[in-house]
Amino acid sequence: MSAPSLLLLADIILIVHVLFVAFVVLGLLAIYAGCFLGWRWVRNKTFRIVHLCAIGYVVGQAWVGAICPLTTWEMALREQAGAATYSGSFIQHWLQSLLYYTAPEWVFIVLYSLFASLVLASWWVVRPGGPGRNKRQR
Repeated sequence: MSAPSLLLLADIILIVHVLFVAFVVLGLLAIYAGCFLGWRWVRNKTFRIVHLCAIGYVVGQAWVGAICPLTTWEMALREQAGAATYSGSFIQHWLQSLLYYTAPEWVFIVLYSLFASLVLASWWVVRPGGPGRNKRQR
């Protein structure tokens, strides 16, 4: 495979990774906002299970010290193409790049765990299938 093709594939993986992060972060914001704004879709059980599993996967990786497979795959493709790569996790790299903030790995583990706690709390605060369900779902 040519270097431009490898870089294109790496960029596609990066976009998928950004979309995954956006789903996790914006999904939680939407759940809490939707509670107050009366958005029924934030109580959709499938959405909520997928969202919970997504953050659970991130926290699980952090606790065992694993790098996300998307990060690994993207970096391998960039390396194979002869392009620059980065070290550490996807989030850590981009936070450092965007905010110029360097933190030890344990800080990210704590942040991920606290975020996951907010997601878990949303199951009680904004119950899936709770008020706002249509009559057919009751």
